[in-house]
Amino acid sequence: MSAFRLLLIALLLAVVLYTIPVVANHGLLVLLPTFFGDMAKMGWPGQFNLDFFGFLLLSGFWTAWRNEFSVPGIALGIVAVFGGIPFLATYLLILSYRSRGDVKVMLLGERRART
Repeated sequence: MSAFRLLLIALLLAVVLYTIPVVANHGLLVLLPTFFGDMAKMGWPGQFNLDFFGFLLLSGFWTAWRNEFSVPGIALGIVAVFGGIPFLATYLLILSYRSRGDVKVMLLGERRART
C-alpha cells in the first residue's frame, strides 16, 4: 500500500506541476477546443485524447458507482471526469487511509466489500 500511495502522490505532483506553467502560458479557455479539436482532426493527438477521455469517463462512472449513485456520488463522478489524475489520485489516497489499506473496501465501498 505504501508503494501505491507513493505512486499516487508522484502522479498528483507531476500533473499539477506540469499544469501550472501550461495554464500560465495558454490559459484554461483553450483546453476544451484544443482537446476536442484534436479529435476532429483524426490524427494521433486526437486518438490519444479519445482514449484518455474514455479513461476519464470510466473514472467518473466508477466514482459514482462506488458511492452508489447517490447525489454526492454523482457530483464526485462529474468532478472525476473533469479533474483527471489530480482528482483520482487524491480520492484514492484519501480512500486508502479511510479503508485502512483494505483494497476491497477502497475500490468497492464499505457496503459492497462486506457482502
